[in-house]
Amino acid sequence: MSFDRSLKIAPSILAADFAAFGAECRAVEDQGADWIHVDVMDGHFVPNLTFGPAMCAALRPHIRTVMDVHLMIAPVDPYIEAFAKAGADIITAHVEAGPHIHRTLQAIRGAGAKAGLALNPGTGIEAVPHLLDMVDLICVMTVNPGFGGQSFIASQVAKVRALREMIGDRPIHLQIDGGVTPETAPLVAEAGADVLVAGSAVFRGGSVSDPAPYGANMRAIRDAVAG
Repeated sequence: MSFDRSLKIAPSILAADFAAFGAECRAVEDQGADWIHVDVMDGHFVPNLTFGPAMCAALRPHIRTVMDVHLMIAPVDPYIEAFAKAGADIITAHVEAGPHIHRTLQAIRGAGAKAGLALNPGTGIEAVPHLLDMVDLICVMTVNPGFGGQSFIASQVAKVRALREMIGDRPIHLQIDGGVTPETAPLVAEAGADVLVAGSAVFRGGSVSDPAPYGANMRAIRDAVAG
């Protein structure tokens, strides 16, 4: 998985057809998705319950690009190895999910995956300078985690800009998760984000049997960013 800072769209399968996940991954990749984003929720750290390692392992053969696994769970450490074995290219953990985030990031890299660090909307960036040498991706939550389809929290744009400056020339992706649309994508891209997670904004209006709207939706986001 080589690093580059070109804009990437990572559709969240939370917005896909649950009965056809494999086909949905193939369809959205065929329409131009750069990564596939898998939202793992435990009903404890966030108020929703979604997928586990077995689902990720089942999806892996259907994903040709990057499997980007976002763990909205606590505790995190006991499950890292299972998600890595399931084929996750990137495993992202929340700074709020436990007291030892440095150890969690070490464990993710030790399991052979790229390490991501996620920050909730109410969380500052004070911890990030101490973790920059441990991360491959920083995920800024622009909604409160737990559900798709929420509205973008505009106050997070300043956080994105501050993190971009902090990252400098390090090979660290800056990801946005939540409320990404053609209207909000230019705001975060201008601030320095290079990976946009989008759920309903990508999957709206399409299906496995009619995937063309997926491509049109992603082109609309790219075109908006390009100006």
